[in-house]
Amino acid sequence: MSDAVPELVTAEQAAEPYTVRLLIDSDVWLNLAKDHRQRPTISALEELTKAGVIKLIVPQQVIDEFGRNKERVIRESGRSLASTIRRAKDAVKLFGEGDGRDQALAHLSDVDHRITSLGEAANDAIARIEALFAGGETTATDDTTLLAAAQRAIDRRAPFHHQKNSIGDAILIELYARALFEDEGDDLFAFVTHNKHDFSAMGVDEREPHPDIAALFSPDRSLYSLNLNALLNEVAPDWLDELQAESEFEEEPRRLSEILKALELLWRQIWYNRHWNLRIAIEEGRHRVVPEAEYSRNPYQPDETLDTVWAQALGAAKRTEDEVGLDKLGPWTDFEWGMLNGKMSALRWVLGDEWDMPDT
Repeated sequence: MSDAVPELVTAEQAAEPYTVRLLIDSDVWLNLAKDHRQRPTISALEELTKAGVIKLIVPQQVIDEFGRNKERVIRESGRSLASTIRRAKDAVKLFGEGDGRDQALAHLSDVDHRITSLGEAANDAIARIEALFAGGETTATDDTTLLAAAQRAIDRRAPFHHQKNSIGDAILIELYARALFEDEGDDLFAFVTHNKHDFSAMGVDEREPHPDIAALFSPDRSLYSLNLNALLNEVAPDWLDELQAESEFEEEPRRLSEILKALELLWRQIWYNRHWNLRIAIEEGRHRVVPEAEYSRNPYQPDETLDTVWAQALGAAKRTEDEVGLDKLGPWTDFEWGMLNGKMSALRWVLGDEWDMPDT
């Protein structure tokens, strides 16, 4: 397949908007779901199908195979990496020394946090892919297609040129052939797979289709590709440039170290405000600082604080002023106070606490 768009379409197609009817093998869809780096490709498919530039041909067997494997994709997303990171952290805890030990653990925790988000990314990708399936042209496997696939097996034509059962692959290529030959318009067709051993001309040029299926493909009518991104870039380069520019602004999840740093600041800001409320209550006589001899533990008196505890609180307040800075410690309006508490509650929830956990 050529690298230049003009060789892929006729002059008439190049001059007028045209539609690409695209059949994507199930292995390609599963790789899109499991690799979070492929989110821009899914976005491109969404936008291109919405605009009518691409119409998906979705065989029912692709839907079924994707459905059988999607739970495995979710389970496996990041699992092997996560176990490696855990072993690395254990080793650093056992053998690490000095400041480098804490720094290494912090970096590993950041990586671990990002890995845990991969399962959710796979969930999201699967939902988006299934939405693409729903908006595509679903094709069922009829008796004619089954007979054609069986004849391939009898004739030992690709994908039956290996010693294995390739009936699913044969059905797929026959469904593609049916869509291609039944089309009466000027649409461009494309078939994308990662299964080069069954469909490609291995030993000659794996980018080209096997000779047994080569008659289905031609540069101006029907394209064969092992790379979905490359194909999309060739048939819709202007669209891909625009979508790539948009994807550059996609926000990445915060690192765990960033979340913990923000949570620590919020905790100190909220604690300091509560400390000053208590200090004012003491100055106004609504709360008492008492020595051990006068302090009541049973029953507990909410309007009393032990003098040694209060001395520690005053020291903590001074450290907070020095380390955080008075300009970041209030005073707060009611709205700002609500925002501080809401932010702390949200970050704690992300890290595993229940909602509305206000303790400081």
